Amino acid sequence: MPHLLKTSLITTIALCAASAASAHEDHCDTVATSVAEAGFGDSVTVTCDDTHAFISSDTYPDHDVMTGIVGTNEQVPVPAEYAAPIILFTTMGSTPITRDAALGVAVNGVPIYDYTAGGEMSQADLAHHQAQHDTLQTQQLDVCGGHAGRGDDYHYHAKPTCMIDQMANAGDDAIIGWAFDGFPIYGDNNPDGTQVAEGDLDICNGQSDDTFGYRYHTSAEAPYIVQCLMGEVPDIDALPRVRPLEVSTGGGVEAGRPPQGGVDDLVFTQDENGARSMDYTYKGEDYYIRYTPSDKDGCYNFTTKTVTNNGEVQSSELCR
Repeated sequence: MPHLLKTSLITTIALCAASAASAHEDHCDTVATSVAEAGFGDSVTVTCDDTHAFISSDTYPDHDVMTGIVGTNEQVPVPAEYAAPIILFTTMGSTPITRDAALGVAVNGVPIYDYTAGGEMSQADLAHHQAQHDTLQTQQLDVCGGHAGRGDDYHYHAKPTCMIDQMANAGDDAIIGWAFDGFPIYGDNNPDGTQVAEGDLDICNGQSDDTFGYRYHTSAEAPYIVQCLMGEVPDIDALPRVRPLEVSTGGGVEAGRPPQGGVDDLVFTQDENGARSMDYTYKGEDYYIRYTPSDKDGCYNFTTKTVTNNGEVQSSELCR
């Protein structure tokens, strides 16, 4: 009997190991396929280790950015190398996880934040609409659902409409992104094309899923996109953040401050050589932030005239 028990145990362990390996490979392939089928394989890479799939990009999307923002923080999007870790073995948690940084990543490699811009939400905040910090209602987002944060990094706070329009496989059954707890993100409707019924989405904007166990959605009403994580993330404090720009000679860069009441006619332009310019007016005066790649890798030559700096024209070389 002991011999039979030992044999049975070995067989069980072997079957569990095979099942785990299969789950690892399947989820890794699914993440990679979601990027490839969306048509972003040329600008986004997916690699996997034993525990995570990493969606890597420069976080700079190939669609219009920044144009249309009124509540600007006088920051501009600058490419930033970023590897978003997606857990391969998902486990539902008991308490929603919040974070004052990205909660996931879109299939084009752009990080996804919650809808607010007021710091990390408390558990109590999740249950109530944070109108004063709502990036959409306060006109902090561009026409594509994103903006540049204090690290001059572009990210989404709402449904990434321009990215979805670009997707080769656009449709209700297409995965538009992945949360860091390993669960997929879909658009406003269920994958089968039916509407998400009122009350079906939980506090994090997700619901159960027959394939993945759980899934997130975008929505027309707040919270618009992933608000928190329902799955376990053991290394939540180790999740990546985009490195802010620094002066090439050393030292950090002061974050821009939102001009009171917002700006007018903000337009972002760029050319094929990497020259980029954000131009806008405030109380009838013209302001701008402009940069071009410098001779140093990861560095850019900036010329700015901002409300934050009282209209003083400044030049500097800034690096990641």
